Amino acid sequence: MEKKQKKFLTVAPFECAWRDDLRFREAGRGCVAFDAFAHNDVTVVFREKTGSQHYHYKRDNSPHYTVIIGSHRNKRLNIEVDGQTVVDVTGVDLYCSSTFQSYWISIYDGLISIGKGRYPFQNLVFQWLDSNPNCSVQYVGLSSWDRHVGYRNINVLPLTQNHVSLWKHIDCGESNGKEDADEEMEEDIGEYENWGLKIFLESWELSDVCFVVGSEERAVPAHKVILAASGNFGFGQSGKDFIHLEDDCYPILHALLEYIYTGTTKVPELHLSPLKSLSLQFEVNTLAKQCEEMMERFKLNKKLFDSGKSVEISYPSARLNCCTVFLNKLPIDVKRLNSFRLTGDYSDVDIYIEGHGEIAKSHRIILGIWSSPFTKMFTNGMTESIASKVCLKDVCFEAFNIMLDFMYCGEVNNTMDIDTLLLQLLLLADQFGVSLLHRECCKRLLEHLSEDSVCQILLVISSIPSCKLIEETCERKFSMHFDYCTTASIDFVTLDETTFGNILQHPDLTVTSEERVLNAILLWCCKAQELFGWDRVDEILLNSPPELVFGERLNSLKEFLSFVRFPLLPYSVLQKLERSNLSMCILTFSQLVKEAIGFLEFGSSAHEKDLNKFQHRRSSFKELQYICDGDSNGVLYFAGTSYGEHQWVNPVLSKKVIITASSPFSRFTDPKVLVSRSYLGTSFAGPRMENGRNTAWWMVDIGHSHQLMCNHYTLRQDGSRAFMRNWNFQGSMDGNNWTNLRVHENDETMSKPGQFASWPVVGPTALLPFRFFRVVLVAPTTDATNPWSLCICFLELYGYFR
Repeated sequence: MEKKQKKFLTVAPFECAWRDDLRFREAGRGCVAFDAFAHNDVTVVFREKTGSQHYHYKRDNSPHYTVIIGSHRNKRLNIEVDGQTVVDVTGVDLYCSSTFQSYWISIYDGLISIGKGRYPFQNLVFQWLDSNPNCSVQYVGLSSWDRHVGYRNINVLPLTQNHVSLWKHIDCGESNGKEDADEEMEEDIGEYENWGLKIFLESWELSDVCFVVGSEERAVPAHKVILAASGNFGFGQSGKDFIHLEDDCYPILHALLEYIYTGTTKVPELHLSPLKSLSLQFEVNTLAKQCEEMMERFKLNKKLFDSGKSVEISYPSARLNCCTVFLNKLPIDVKRLNSFRLTGDYSDVDIYIEGHGEIAKSHRIILGIWSSPFTKMFTNGMTESIASKVCLKDVCFEAFNIMLDFMYCGEVNNTMDIDTLLLQLLLLADQFGVSLLHRECCKRLLEHLSEDSVCQILLVISSIPSCKLIEETCERKFSMHFDYCTTASIDFVTLDETTFGNILQHPDLTVTSEERVLNAILLWCCKAQELFGWDRVDEILLNSPPELVFGERLNSLKEFLSFVRFPLLPYSVLQKLERSNLSMCILTFSQLVKEAIGFLEFGSSAHEKDLNKFQHRRSSFKELQYICDGDSNGVLYFAGTSYGEHQWVNPVLSKKVIITASSPFSRFTDPKVLVSRSYLGTSFAGPRMENGRNTAWWMVDIGHSHQLMCNHYTLRQDGSRAFMRNWNFQGSMDGNNWTNLRVHENDETMSKPGQFASWPVVGPTALLPFRFFRVVLVAPTTDATNPWSLCICFLELYGYFR
């Protein structure tokens, strides 16, 4: 990656921002990825040199391209060349937004590609090819029209044959520096560019057909399935192994094969006509068409070509720079290739899996272009090299079939069961060296990573060196949801020592109390089969020695105990721990407890390196505990004091929280009433239809920088007798995907107008942090007149807040 800029940039109306770092590495070829928010006209200019701050593309007389997203009041996409509109379309999924949206724009010899999303070269939305390309554009200007436009996360990327490796550089935090990023990128590029179909160009390895050229009968090897997927080479049912070309035309044949195997070739202008003829003979139609176009352009303007140099011809999709799979960059009909897999045409190897028999008639060359291990298997001179079948053991049948599909069509089935097969597919891709599939699996794991799946993923990928990024991300996810991950399931005790140690030492470790850290360490060290606290371990030690209770993890226990910040435990808990069997049986434990008690009684005497033991964790939550109905201990009251900074003000008016209802704002549907300290006799959220069902709800947003592990909530009935009986209390991180925190069925707690009522939230969901909360009616109330009105005039939330 050429450069990373994380700073926010605002461009005023009719201005343009230019920076020396916003520059393509190669003139006419590059990609810019960015986030932008605007009401309209996100405008990106590409020109040979930078302009001024008050530059405007409408007044530019030098050659340039301009891409305008959200033109005509956010209704159209425009592309202009030298100030003249060449594209003006509606109906494409490219619009501006008042929140940041991610876009990317690439230019490759006049081919302009525009896409959406966080990852460049994916999610292509629109393309346009300039018939007279401007190959000198190099600098990128970020502009606007009549309103301010905000830009951030601006990245200028080079165009290479390997774009799948680039997304991780953009999405994984700050770069370690340009030099390191370039070095890593070049390693990734080399990995793919040195593999793939092109290494088999005119290679005898895995070949099954041969061209015999001219009077000298020069032999040129090839591969039937590749040729058959690219054109019509007359194999038919005869299965012939030789194709005779009478003319001495090896340079022309080489250009044809190079085009098929690499997606590009170079020929002198004099060879265009015979190359076109040969392409027509074998029905490689894209090449024939391109030769024809080149010849016509050459006739119209001979200055387009330097007669002393060769003419470069590239398969059109090879210039899209939006596909991550090299099969899509070659003149190969992927659908036809996939049909050969289904029918077994031109197959030269049968694949068997132990316990399933024959699963596919495949092609060595297809397996080989994706997998170095398969190529070595077929070319090592051993039995597998000459055998017509391959038998695989200890391989997941379903995952292998998905990998085989990927090898033939370049895509992973989107209906794949993420939970059951993705990890096995990742292991299989790693085993057989299918790097692009490996990357796709890693990307999907990150996209679907959750608190429930993180432990199972860690158990698998910790043994795969190439998954270091995923492992680190999972460790961070686990540490940020430590309470939930160590309470919802006991699976974490099967993590290896290094992984669990990394989590305990992670700077983002988030806990509601240090006692939970202590409990998790004891559970892991004794390989518990059920969840319990330190007091249960204390009881076990009454009759069993530590060597028996903790086994080979006893030494790990002594190390991990130092990660517990004992001085943060309540004094009463420390006194119990001092008298416990844990202190009597484990010297390290006893010393740490006594040190903590000494700190609380007399102050710190620790060395500077140990001071973190006495400091609250950076990411710890503040406990806001329920005391009684209508108290001042809740989150919404706390927000009204600006989180303890001043006297209470209604948090809706101070914009600390946002409250919305299922029905529009009105005199009796007023968000600020719900967090007011005054009683209102009529307050309701009216009904609406969602997913074909009646419902009504009140929703609270506590703010983008805040989260709450909710363990209690309070409601107050308004003055009506429309009492709820069936409703759900839910939490969400995005306001769209909801988790039930408590489900109420036939709950008759509410029985009087103006009544308060409170309920605890219990179980693992009480340890999940959320930003949004809502009370949602799922069945009619007791009021027959307005059965779908949610009539409450007060709401308060409690738990662990940050």
